[in-house]
Amino acid sequence: MRNLGLDIGGKRIGVAVSDADGILATPLTTISGDDDEMSIEAIFELVQQYQVERIVVGLPYSLDGRAGKEVEKVKAFISKFPECGGISVEMWDERLSTVAAERLMINAGKKRSKRKAQCDAAAAALILQGFLDSLKVSD
Repeated sequence: MRNLGLDIGGKRIGVAVSDADGILATPLTTISGDDDEMSIEAIFELVQQYQVERIVVGLPYSLDGRAGKEVEKVKAFISKFPECGGISVEMWDERLSTVAAERLMINAGKKRSKRKAQCDAAAAALILQGFLDSLKVSD
């Protein structure tokens, strides 16, 4: 089953996709988050293009586990998704995914100007990979 991972931020939405077997997540792209309608349209174009069956959305809980304003913003955004038969939407705790993605890029020697553009997609891949790995544990 192919999955799409989303790291929804204020300015950008990081997107990752899994392989067809739902084992490995890969950073895909970044979508501008300026206009919800256009962002959602771009997400569902990717859903069709990659024949996605599940969307995994990162929820930015605080370090102590509380759901703050950012979690509510993400849930409000997701509530605007169109009804698409057969596509499920899962929520996943994404605490520190962006920090981890930033560290990976620094360790890989990415220049600061390149990191900003790629960090959100990398964070989406970390979110999606965490979700996929949790499925293996429960099997």
